Amino acid sequence: MIEDFASPAWAEHHARVSTDLADLFAGLQRRLNRFMPALHLPRGTQTMGKILLNQTVVVIGGGSGIGAAVAELARAKGARVVAISRSGFAPQGVEPIPLDVCDLEALGSTFATIGPIDHLVHTAGARTAAIALPLLEWDALSLAFDIKLFSAIQAVRVALPHLSAQASITFTSGQASRKYGTGSMVKGAVNAAVDAAGRHLAKELAPRRVNVISPGVVDTPIWGENGSDARLAFLTRVAAALPVQRVGAPEDLARAYLFAMTNGFVTGSVIDVDGGGLL
Repeated sequence: MIEDFASPAWAEHHARVSTDLADLFAGLQRRLNRFMPALHLPRGTQTMGKILLNQTVVVIGGGSGIGAAVAELARAKGARVVAISRSGFAPQGVEPIPLDVCDLEALGSTFATIGPIDHLVHTAGARTAAIALPLLEWDALSLAFDIKLFSAIQAVRVALPHLSAQASITFTSGQASRKYGTGSMVKGAVNAAVDAAGRHLAKELAPRRVNVISPGVVDTPIWGENGSDARLAFLTRVAAALPVQRVGAPEDLARAYLFAMTNGFVTGSVIDVDGGGLL
C-alpha cells in the first residue's frame, strides 16, 4: 500500500484529480457571478452588514449627540435616514430637515414628503437642570415635558398614516426615572412618563413595535460645553462610580437603538444602557 502512494502513477493521478476539482469550482464561481446581478433580495432578507437595506429610518433629534450617532449607524447599515432637528445638522449621507419638533403641522407635512417609514426614533430632549422644588418654575417643567414626552407622543400620532405595518418606534427616557435624588424630580418624572407611554403604545399599536432606550450618563453636549472644566470634572466623577469605569459614548447607545429597530421579537421593553448606573 505504501509503495502505491509513492509510485509516479499515484502522483500523476493526484495531480489530475486536483486539477479537475479546481476547474469544477472555477466553473461554479463563474455561474454564480452571472446569477448574482439578477438576484434581488426581498425586503427583510438583508445581510447583517446591511441589515436596514431598503428601509427608511427617521430620527427626531438626529442633529447631534445620541440622535446623530443613531442616524449615522442606521445609514451605515444600509438605510435611507432622515434626521429632523432644530439645527438642521446631520451626519454625512443622512438627509437633514430643520424643524421644531413641537411644530405638529410642519412635522405632519414632513412625514408626508418622506413617504413610508419603517423605523421612527425620538431622541429629542431639553437640557434640564437640577432644580429643587421651591425654585421650580412652570416654564422649566413645561419645556421638559413638551420636548421629551409630548412631542414624542404627538410625533407618533401624526406619523401613523406613514408607518409601515411592521414599523418600529423607539423613544428615549433616562435612568433618572428610577434613580432618585434631590433636585432630579423633573427629570425623573418626565423619563418615567416616557417609559410608561412606550409600554402602553406597544399594546395599542401592535403589531408595530414600541420600545424605550434608557441611557445613563453619556458624553454629549447635554452635560455642558465641550472641553469645559465643569463638564470634564462631572464626567470623570460619574465614570469613577460606575462598574464599567467610564461614561457612555453616543455610539454605545446607537447600537441599542439598532437592536430595538431590528429585533422583531422585542416590544414594550425599556432597555437600560447605563454602564451599571442603576446598580
